Formats: sequence, C-alpha cells, structure tokens
Amino acid sequence: MSDFQAPRGIPDYYPPRSADFVRVRDTLTTAARLAGYGHIELPVFEDTALFARGVGESTDVVSKEMYTFADRGDRSVTLRPEGTAGVMRAVIQHGLDRGQLPVKLCYSGPFFRYEKPQEGRYRQLQQVGVEAIGVDDPALDAEVIAIADEGYRRLGLTGYRLELASLGTATDRPAYRDALLEFLMGLDLDDATRARAQINPLRVLDDKRPEVRELTADAPLLLDHLSEESAEHFAAVRGHLDRLGVAYEINPRLVRGLDYYTKTTFEFVHDGLGAQSGIGGGGRYDGLMRQLGGKQDLSGIGFGIGVDRTVLALRAEGVAQEEPPRCRVYGVGMGEAARAELVVIASQLRAAGIAVDLAYGDRGLKGAMKAADRSGAAFALVLGERELAERAIELKKLATGEQERVSLSNIVEEVRLLSAELDAERPF
Repeated sequence: MSDFQAPRGIPDYYPPRSADFVRVRDTLTTAARLAGYGHIELPVFEDTALFARGVGESTDVVSKEMYTFADRGDRSVTLRPEGTAGVMRAVIQHGLDRGQLPVKLCYSGPFFRYEKPQEGRYRQLQQVGVEAIGVDDPALDAEVIAIADEGYRRLGLTGYRLELASLGTATDRPAYRDALLEFLMGLDLDDATRARAQINPLRVLDDKRPEVRELTADAPLLLDHLSEESAEHFAAVRGHLDRLGVAYEINPRLVRGLDYYTKTTFEFVHDGLGAQSGIGGGGRYDGLMRQLGGKQDLSGIGFGIGVDRTVLALRAEGVAQEEPPRCRVYGVGMGEAARAELVVIASQLRAAGIAVDLAYGDRGLKGAMKAADRSGAAFALVLGERELAERAIELKKLATGEQERVSLSNIVEEVRLLSAELDAERPF
C-alpha cells in the first residue's frame, strides 16, 4: 500500500461507482440549463472577508468550518465554503446586473468545510448550485425550487420531501428577534450558545444538538411574525408550487445555516440518510448585493444541492446508476502493423465523434475480445495480418455476434452509419 492516501474526510470517485457521481451532477445541471441558466466557473478560493461579510460571522460556517490561510502575499484567503457569495461577487465585479434581469447562473464543483468527517458530511463536498439575481418574483422562487425537484425526479429519486418556510424581510425581524431573544435568555443554555443568541438568535434554532432542540421546542415562530407583504409573497410561492405539482411541507422551524437568507427558504430532506438527511436547499437573499458592495440592491434566489448526499440517497433507495460504456468501438489488432493501422482508424473515428478504445499490448485474440465485451462497446474491429494484406477489417456487432468484412477505405463511414442507427434506438 502507498504511503499516501486522500486527506481525511475527502472521498475519491472512481469507476465504476463514479458513474453515480457524474450522472447526478450532469442531471442536476441539465435541469437548470433547460430553464435558461448559464454556466459560471467560480474561483476555488476568495478573499476571506467575502465570506465573513456575505455568509455571516455568527454562522458555524464562518466561525468554525472555513479553511482560511495566508497566501504568499500575506493576504487572507479562504477555500470557498459555499457558492452564493462568490456568484454575487462575480455579478457585481463584471457588471452582469446591468444587463438583462434576472441574471440566471448555474455552477458545480467542490466546496470546503472543516467538519467532523462522516458519511454524507465531507470536508470537500461537491455541489450543484443555481442563482437567479435581479427580480423579486414569487414565480422565480417557485422556478428555482422546481428545478431542484425536477433534477431529483430525473434521477429516479422518490423518498425525499421538500420543507418550506419564510424568514420574512429585514423589517419583519426586529420584533421577532426581541421576542425570540427574550425566550432564549430564559433558558438554561451554555455560555457559547447564549453568546450566539446575542449575535443572531435565529442561529440557536438551527442548533442540531438534541438538548438544545428540546429546550427551544416552544420558541416563538417567525411565520407568526411575518408582515402582510412577506405573508403574501410566501402564499404566492406556495400557489405556484401547487400549480407546478411540487409537493411540500411547511416547516415553521426551518432555519438555513447562512445569514443572508430572507423570505422563501427551503430544504430537501431524505430520511434514508439518518442524521445527515439534508440533500439540498436554499432560499431568497434580499440585501446581499448591497452587503457585498454592489451599487444596486438586487434580490436573489438560489439553491445548493449536495451531489455526494444525493448519490447516497439514490443508493439508499437502491436506484442503480448504470455505468456508461467507455466506448462505442473497441479495436483489436493482431501484430504490430495491424495495431499501428488501428491507431489511425481510431483517430479518424474519434474525429467523427465516436468513442473508441484499443487493445493495447500483446494480449491474444481471446483476451482482447473479453476486454471488448467488458468495455461495453457496441462494435469490435478486428484486424490481423491477413486482413491488413487484403486492405479489409472484420466488423463485429458484440450484442449479436454478427460479423462482416469491410474495406479499410470504407470502415469509418460504415461505423459512423451503424453508430447513428444505434443512437436512434438508444442515445449513447
């Protein structure tokens, strides 16, 4: 065994099980792109102040979980713990908010949080996210939620539920904050939790410790303190979801772990994952643009879906993701000259958009054909010295065993036509 292993809490994804990961990521991003969301590629690390200001210094993410270090220029930088603050920074920096609104963006990749490693809770977590910035419309909130729901449906996931709430606006919260803080200060809380309550009492409702949850069971609820405007907005979101056929449950205690959320907030939960039941969530974030220095104060709505946790949810349901074939064509050359010819043919087929693999090395015909079957290829090309002398090649359909001899000058076109016919039956 090598002396080197992946860092603790960071999973490797490799074939064949990486097929689960790829399909989850690609299916979720496809659902977003079908709704007009364009791709954005974010830096893996940013100025630490971006997350401290945007995410909130009282959050566990900022206070306990960020990977922060000084670079060679002695600047404090942080590996990105989430995506929304970085997206908003990019929108402000590049003036995307001065174009057509809403700005609709989609991203995927690794994010980093220093947490106690356990299944479904990794220090390098993989997410797909979307952000729609610039329009405060309940229909847009519903669209974002429906994109996530559609992604899960496309994957074949069924055992999840959507929890929905509203956190109101900044003007709704002062009276509620006072009521909640008064309630919390009357509880027997530890010193650290009491200090958190003074900074942001909502954070205490997000505490996962059973003893804290029991103490706060009768805490006042924000849904009971919404302004008329916020209540109407929440009702409109629910109405759109009803018409879209997206099922949901109202969870009046739902508090997202980041400070920038306002109004609509939601979480997708899968009970098959035990304690780490959240598989994705998000909400609206009015005021974040101004908080990060934007000249405008545009509202936004978005989500982050855990690719890792969605993979685990699919496995918990026994939904197998079929490993895609490595190639459409597998070439077997017997002899050095034949193998050299196949290298050229493979290059021509790849240029035509057809995936090709070859039997490298000096393995015999029997072993090479077994490798062709394991590759998942639809066709095998077999070229020996006799065929090469006759400028012909054997084309074999691996599913049926049918075989025909084709001229080398025509083989690329023949395979292209057969591949097109196969695509018409089942896209590769």
